[in-house]
This record gives sequence, structure tokens and C-alpha cells, in this order.
Amino acid sequence: MRVIALEEHYATPAFMEGPGRDLEAQAEAARDHPQVAAGYAKLIEQLCDLGEGRIAAMDAAGIDVQVLSLTFPGVEQLDATEAVAFARETNDFLTEAVRRHAGHFAGFAALPSAAPEAAAEELDRTVREHGLKGALINGHTRGRYLDDEFFWPILERTEALGVPIYLHPTPPPQPVIEASYTGNYTPGVTAGLATAAWGWHIETATHVLRLILGGAFDRYPNLQLVVGHMGETLPFMLPRIDLALPTEMTKLDRPIGTYLRENLHYTFGGFNWVQAFLDLVLQVGVERIMFSADHPYASMGEARDFLDRLPVTPADREKIAHGNAERLLGL
Repeated sequence: MRVIALEEHYATPAFMEGPGRDLEAQAEAARDHPQVAAGYAKLIEQLCDLGEGRIAAMDAAGIDVQVLSLTFPGVEQLDATEAVAFARETNDFLTEAVRRHAGHFAGFAALPSAAPEAAAEELDRTVREHGLKGALINGHTRGRYLDDEFFWPILERTEALGVPIYLHPTPPPQPVIEASYTGNYTPGVTAGLATAAWGWHIETATHVLRLILGGAFDRYPNLQLVVGHMGETLPFMLPRIDLALPTEMTKLDRPIGTYLRENLHYTFGGFNWVQAFLDLVLQVGVERIMFSADHPYASMGEARDFLDRLPVTPADREKIAHGNAERLLGL
């Protein structure tokens, strides 16, 4: 069974010296804790490996193709001029890695969302000239979200090209962290609550809902998004959202749940739990679900084992493993 993984991350040396320097700083701060420091060192090594080591790990886990994307925070928090140059350089780096290892890698472009017209042109260039399969956007752009019509040149070009945007989490804006996640506990707990434990997922779900409620999918009805982590809480909330925000109130063309079933695709992203999967498949259908491991932040082997144990038919497992991704991305 061919297996294609969609939320698989990489970094470049320039990224580690620039937008990713916080990760380097965290590794340096942990130098007095050898086990933690070793974990950071391994993570950075795996992010920067776009060669034989990564492919060997894929082979060991039974994964045939990784669709690579620049790890968060990506370029979304850079100023416009720096983001344009950095995105182009990064996408050229990714394109070369995909070419070197044809058949093992595909890629999502990084976009300078702070400069939407330039971002649309960069998406066009990377898709038409270099064969990348869409783009990955890491959440908000300095506190601004994609429902803002400022960003809609990106959505328009994405729809025209027939490729998806993978909407990936990023930490909430600092005022949100201070208002909602800082409390009677340590700063470490605040950081975890605002990101991997809760905030990343709620932030991304809210971002999707803002896009729907802002009319983006009515303007661009063929636009497709991908979200990870079994839907970022959206499947669980879908019936409630439809109940509380009917079309009579929203004035949208369709119920919100219809957009979630027709304009979104969903991946695992390290959420290897049958309960979450069953809710997702019951709400949106197997044709909207695709495999991912969230490498190197989560285990490829555990993700593949989870895929093999899913309580679905062999035909549906094939769709999740590769068929749906082949259809969406043209792989």
C-alpha cells in the first residue's frame, strides 16, 4: 500500500539562523540538561535532513512520499520585504531537494503572506515552474487572519491554480496568550496550554471559521484547505456550530458544516487516537481524510501503525493512505 504523508516538516540553515532561531535558542538554553539538549539536537538534525537519512527513516516506517513544508513559524511573522526574499530562497531550496529525490518528496510552498500580491505570484511560480503542490500557511500574519480581504489575492490564485492551502498552527498573538492562557501556573504551563495542548488547535479552528464566516468560500467556491490534528476540534463542534450559526444569521450560501465537508480536507498530524478518527470520519466522510505523521515532531512509525489499525475497510484505508492525496495534489 502506497503511503503519502502530508504534514512533514523541514528547515534550512538560513531558517535556523533567522525565523527558526528561537528553536536554536531553546536548544542552547537546555545545555545544562543533557537529555533535553539531545532531544533538541535530534529534532534540529531531522528538520534539516532532506537526504538519505530522512528517506531511510521513511522506508523503515513504511512511508513512500513526504509532502514537505517549512516548519513553523515559517515566514508569516517576517516583515513583507524580508518575507518575499526569504520565501523565494526557501522554495528554491525545497524544489532542489524534491528534484534530487523524485518519488520520495513533494512540497508545499512557503508564502510571504505579508505581501499578498507577491505571495500569489510566488505560489504561481512554484506550482507552474517547479511543480510544488500548493502552499502551507502558518496561521495568522502578525495578528491578521486570512478572512481579511487584504489576503484574498492569495486565495484567488490558489483557487485558480487548483491547489490547496495547508493551514498549520502557529502560537496565538501575544495579547491572546496574555488574556486567555496566562494564569495561576508556571510560564511553562502557559506555553504548553497556548500551543500544543490547546491553543494551536483552537486558534486554527477559529481561523477556519473566520474564513467561512467572512465569505471566502462563497467568493472562491472551489478553494480547498487542509488542516491537521484530526480537524483541530472542528469535527466535534460541527453540529453545534451549525445549530448556533444558521444561514439565516450568517447570510452565507451554505451551512457552515457544508463548507467543512466540501472545502476542507483533514490529516492526522500526530493525533493517533481512534476516538478522534471515528468522530472525524462520521462527520466529514473518508474521502476527506489523508495520512500524516507530523515528522519530526511525532513518530512516523507510530503514525503508520495507527493507519494500519484503523477500523475501516481496505478500500477506505487505501483512500486515506494515498488515494485522497493523489486526487487533491495530483500526485
